[in-house]
Amino acid sequence: MPPPFEPLTLVHVVFSSRIAGGERHCIDLANAQAALGHRVHVIGSAGSAVAGALAEGVTFHGLKLPLLRGWRVAALARRLGADICHGHLGPACKAAARASSATRVGTLHVGYKAHHHARLDGLVCVNRAQHEALPKGEALASVIYNWAPERDAAAAARTTDLRAELGLAPGQLLVGSVGRLHVSKGMDLLIRGFRAHAPADAVLAILGEGPDEAQLKALAAGDARIRLLGYRTDVDQALKAFDLFVSPSREEAFPLAILEAMRAGRPVLSTATQGPQEMLAGQPARLVSVGDADRLGRAIAEELARLRALPADGRAVSYATAAYDRGNAVARTLGFYRDVINHRAALAPSFEDEEEAIIA
Repeated sequence: MPPPFEPLTLVHVVFSSRIAGGERHCIDLANAQAALGHRVHVIGSAGSAVAGALAEGVTFHGLKLPLLRGWRVAALARRLGADICHGHLGPACKAAARASSATRVGTLHVGYKAHHHARLDGLVCVNRAQHEALPKGEALASVIYNWAPERDAAAAARTTDLRAELGLAPGQLLVGSVGRLHVSKGMDLLIRGFRAHAPADAVLAILGEGPDEAQLKALAAGDARIRLLGYRTDVDQALKAFDLFVSPSREEAFPLAILEAMRAGRPVLSTATQGPQEMLAGQPARLVSVGDADRLGRAIAEELARLRALPADGRAVSYATAAYDRGNAVARTLGFYRDVINHRAALAPSFEDEEEAIIA
């Protein structure tokens, strides 16, 4: 399909070495834009896993050291003739803001922080609450929901039987969660709540890696029902094995893992963080208060009792997900780029003076 307008030169910036939700969104957006005929580049850290996930039509530029990243991003964006410099996650948004030769956009994968986002020309909010809370300023902002990118094609082609891998007997219920092992994701709350309240024959599988892995393993020690399975490429298949998906996060703007669980038709139990409150409104899912391990554990026990009463083939759930359509979101993002380019031109500031001021 040809692009709906003259192709743009698009530069995405993401500095993570590993691939989590925000990185996956950046990768899939860049790949989709390249497929539409745009000239797409991604600036990241040398050796990042992001490079290997990009489509053939996307060029990766690896920065070997974090020193002066903002200046180097600005220089590279200028050399590439970028129309748009789009930052993903805080440090990358801060660096993208230095690229004053291009129109600068950032996606609020986590939330607005003035020192990361205040100098951008446009902001993509991933939920309405973010948009409503933005400070008044000259930046344009739009709510464009994320979507659940397809996982790695090779992984999707494999057949994974997670229940057999875990040695589950028929009738055993499997609770699962997917996310980075970081305090913000609340996996410690999930382990505490599960240990205290889940039935003896239930099993908890946590998929993901991160800095809190050792602490979480220590927290789970002595309970053979709890399995930390590390980073997996077969998440879509694993989700289909879960009887209950749990998102225990302390903060969450737009959890792709919940959207993937919805796509897989799994029952969802989530803490009432910003993103899930909007995503799950009117959906057949359950929300519990944030940061309360005891309440989360009791809710897990109640949901498992409800599910146990249903036949195994009657536990699937149907969700309304039309709002999270990939093609629509990509088209809206490209349209937003045009709006921000035009808005920036209408303001007619001296961006050459701004660049000189930054350098000074």
